[in-house]
Amino acid sequence: MTAPVPLPGGPYTPRATPLDLTPGAGAPSSRTVFSAAHVVADPYADIGPDDPAAVDWESTLAFRRHLWAHGLGVAEAMDTAQRGMGLDWAGAAELIRRSAAEAKAVGGRIACGVGTDQLPEGPAPTLAEVTAAYEVQLALAEEHGVQPILMASRALVRAARGPEDYLATYAHLLRQASEPVILHWLGPMFDPALEGYWGSTDLDEATDTFLKVIAEHPDKVDGIKISLLDAAREIDVRRRLPGGVRCYTGDDFNYPELIAGDERGFSHALLGIFDPLGPLAAHAVRVLDTGDVAGFRALLDPTVELSRHLFQRPTRFYKTGVVFLAWLAGHQDHFTMVGGLQSARSLPHLATAYELADGLGLFPDPDLAAHRMRALLAVHGGAR
Repeated sequence: MTAPVPLPGGPYTPRATPLDLTPGAGAPSSRTVFSAAHVVADPYADIGPDDPAAVDWESTLAFRRHLWAHGLGVAEAMDTAQRGMGLDWAGAAELIRRSAAEAKAVGGRIACGVGTDQLPEGPAPTLAEVTAAYEVQLALAEEHGVQPILMASRALVRAARGPEDYLATYAHLLRQASEPVILHWLGPMFDPALEGYWGSTDLDEATDTFLKVIAEHPDKVDGIKISLLDAAREIDVRRRLPGGVRCYTGDDFNYPELIAGDERGFSHALLGIFDPLGPLAAHAVRVLDTGDVAGFRALLDPTVELSRHLFQRPTRFYKTGVVFLAWLAGHQDHFTMVGGLQSARSLPHLATAYELADGLGLFPDPDLAAHRMRALLAVHGGAR
């Protein structure tokens, strides 16, 4: 039996055995499920705060192979990969190239974020500059045979004068796309610079504009990902989508009920929380494939407490908890993040994340997780 870990809230006795979630069971069939995936930093790179991110490519790609092995799709170069929070466009472009090649090699499903983050911060760009930036990234995704995810753009917020500019920009991009894309509405809780997306801070007005984009180009929209942490709004939007357009939940607070759905439909999934929950989430959806909604909920409902903890305000720093859990689970050898983001959450926050994740049986080797947790406590002077 593993000795108690001296957490800030008191000694914690780790779980003796993990969940038995071996890979190779195949992809879920009733829902399309993507995990947004984090990047692994190179802890030995001699770089400063203003230098481009240094990525440990082998560990980063190994984690994607882990997700594919459990039947999940990978949503690449999204905010979970620290786009705009440590990973610049050059790094994201290299990530897309490498992950696309890896997906092809192993037969994994992949979709990649397409945005405008090569544009400099500062004065507002023109709409033409925003459109051109999107086009460059869209061309890269299509060149490497990955499904594009049109991400919300900070630059478009600065350039647009109202809803009509969003409608015109997205119409142009969708006409150019060679295959149907996923549209991503990322709320300001994930990125404050996206406040007022779709031309209004009134969410009802913004929703109408968003739906108008889709209604005018349904053949070019595979689906939408909504990351507003608002289950009622997602359900409303889901019910208003044209036939054949999927809703991918991005709600890391309410995902079990949204994936389970109701008599009028359900959501697929594209979630950052499925980075640490990957094997369990895939297993739960395969249970749902059999029609066993209660079994699905029994598996996934208990994970919500962990997810809400990781995504607590400031929500954009959830990546720290995600990478922390990947380290404890043995997917990487260190707890270092690009941009130094490992410092974005407190020791008590991380300790609670460890306790919740261990209680769920998420760590393949509970002894290793406990050892690493003790090491972190010791570094912070908290071991006793």
